[in-house]
Amino acid sequence: METSWSVALWRQFGAAMDMLDNALAACPDSLWRGRLWPIPPDDSMPQDGSAFWYVAYHALFWLDFYVTAAPEGEFAPPAPFTLAELDPADVLPERPYTKEELRGYLAYSRQKCRDTLAALTDEQARRLIRYPSSRRPPISYFEMQMYNLRHVQEHAAQLSLFLGQHGMPGETLDWVPFAKGDAGGL
Repeated sequence: METSWSVALWRQFGAAMDMLDNALAACPDSLWRGRLWPIPPDDSMPQDGSAFWYVAYHALFWLDFYVTAAPEGEFAPPAPFTLAELDPADVLPERPYTKEELRGYLAYSRQKCRDTLAALTDEQARRLIRYPSSRRPPISYFEMQMYNLRHVQEHAAQLSLFLGQHGMPGETLDWVPFAKGDAGGL
């Protein structure tokens, strides 16, 4: 793929991941299991489904899943993470993941994303991704990554807002315009 497109996509993707990492790093233990929003009374969401740790895990799981874009049934996150996110019953993992585990998963996914985007060819970017279990129409791998970036940013913003509402200083959650530690290239 044209280098300028890969670089631009990476710089923004990396920035979204940096903002997610800032929220993870800033979260005190007292808010790790805090709920970002109330659980609906109709039980359409698991009990801990809006907990800080779970929203972060959800963002990381799908980040990894969409970057991998493996055929249905061929994706597995690294240990200790599970495929609970793919369970139609929306079953939560057996235990809350720790901050260290999630920051490790973020570092793993960040490197995977960077490497994948650096090697992305035009043909790979145009490849259509279909998941028979999804009602969504097929989309190109490139568009899937744009969707993925937006998903990571959405949850990073939710986590940051939650922390800000609970007294975390704004400078710990500042906007990140471009991937940190990146001089402009992949």
